[in-house]
Amino acid sequence: MNGNEVIRRLKAEGWRQVRVRGSHHLMDKDGKVIPVPVHGSKEIGKRLLAEIERQRGVKF
Repeated sequence: MNGNEVIRRLKAEGWRQVRVRGSHHLMDKDGKVIPVPVHGSKEIGKRLLAEIERQRGVKF
């Protein structure tokens, strides 16, 4: 799963994009901020994807 797919799924759940700094998009919902790296079509690593899922509270 690449960064754009993660952002698309987060937005569908009500997360909003706060800002973009370089290739990192910061997503916000209820005071929680999750950084999502977007490097074209490059896949996000398993550990980082698991950390985003943990912060979000549900699996992709």
